[in-house]
Amino acid sequence: MTYGLWLSAAGMQANQYRQEVMTNNMANVTTVGFKKDLAVMRERLVEGKTAMGGRFGNDLLDNMSGGSFVTPTYHSFEAGPMRRTGNPLDAAVKGDAFFGVQVGNDVKYTRDGRFAINQNNELIMVANEGRAKVLDESGAPIALLPGKFGDPVVGANGVIRQGRQTVGKIGLFEFEDRNALRKTGGNLFSLTKGVAKPATSSSLMTEMVEGSTVDPVGGLATMIEVSRAYQLNAQMISLQDSTIGQSVSRLGRIG
Repeated sequence: MTYGLWLSAAGMQANQYRQEVMTNNMANVTTVGFKKDLAVMRERLVEGKTAMGGRFGNDLLDNMSGGSFVTPTYHSFEAGPMRRTGNPLDAAVKGDAFFGVQVGNDVKYTRDGRFAINQNNELIMVANEGRAKVLDESGAPIALLPGKFGDPVVGANGVIRQGRQTVGKIGLFEFEDRNALRKTGGNLFSLTKGVAKPATSSSLMTEMVEGSTVDPVGGLATMIEVSRAYQLNAQMISLQDSTIGQSVSRLGRIG
């Protein structure tokens, strides 16, 4: 009977985790360039079928399920919907590439193309309180000319011009394995292995930004499903606990 309790408890933990992932996704349904997370589940092997527990097999239990098991969370890198803003400094990526930004001494990557100019005439992300400096193809922060040279305009190829002068080019970066990217907060990613290289198969779209990949309707339906699954597991624990209590009480009287 306690075997069923453990299965139901594992189900509650798994669905609580799914709920947390979905809640974070739904909180970013309007965040520019946000990539939703995927809470992936798989069947857990019974102890008798694992490498460590093979010698403790049980003919009855080995034919049952071991319940659910949480695997590492994955980021969905599908493209989000494009939205025109009319802002000459906004940009969106068409393809798999990311913008590179410098935060302190660290290089991060993002799909959030809302850019602005700080007091030092540097191109920065609007998000993260302006701490992220946009990088060019060589990985250096983009420095602009003083305002007297004209307002900067981003061209279709990422080249930034002020008046008749070219002052920089927004860098786009690709990776051998995008699964090596990990979220670090602030709509930014860090590369955990490998190196970033200048993009060859992606392009830049001006005066546009990429929307979130979260589907609010589908996300709400999933949250309701997860909530019900959690409640069902909780009810199963209550029923099994009651059954165990009655068994102990009756067996005690018989003895």
